[in-house]
Amino acid sequence: MIKYFLFDLDGTLTDPKEGITKCVQYALRRFGIERDCGELVCFIGPPLKEQFMRYCGFTPEQAEEAVTVYRERFAPVGIFENRVYDGAVELLRELKAVGKTLALATSKPQVFAERIVKKYGLAPYLDLIVGSELDGRLTDKAQVVAEVLKRLGAAPEQAVMIGDREHDVLGAAANGVSAVGVGFGYAAEGELEAAGARWTVGTMDELQTLLLSF
Repeated sequence: MIKYFLFDLDGTLTDPKEGITKCVQYALRRFGIERDCGELVCFIGPPLKEQFMRYCGFTPEQAEEAVTVYRERFAPVGIFENRVYDGAVELLRELKAVGKTLALATSKPQVFAERIVKKYGLAPYLDLIVGSELDGRLTDKAQVVAEVLKRLGAAPEQAVMIGDREHDVLGAAANGVSAVGVGFGYAAEGELEAAGARWTVGTMDELQTLLLSF
């Protein structure tokens, strides 16, 4: 029986496209790189340092600098250029009503994640929030999932990870946890299936029906 539900944040409970892409754009300009925000949705989900290295060919040092510049805009402005997906609050409420334990498992810095879920009314339904540290610790989703399981005292077979990118699915698998991939986020076509998601859904309504069946 599934008792513990681990939720990704960006692209799963909220749509952070505007804030993240504008902050990446801001950071890249510091390096003399111009990109339209529409080209930068690939930054939604993966750890930022990793994605700056992959997308721009940055060295680790350059990527760390880019993350620092990104946060110059994100902390005061970009954090709330965001919106909760329709039905997300209702989903969390319904799961709590039937006795499930809910955790946020995000690669986003925990200090930012906590502000977001409080601002948008998600916090009352979350029993635990685990995110990365500003110094780069716990950015890998496998580490985040492991930390959530440890703090909850949950066995892998009692838990499910819900996310919109391959990092969520692979991070769950590394800990023996099954994953639900949501198609309304920012995964490329076939990404979630290729990563090994046990279930995939296309809408928030489908997700609610699935999770309440566990």
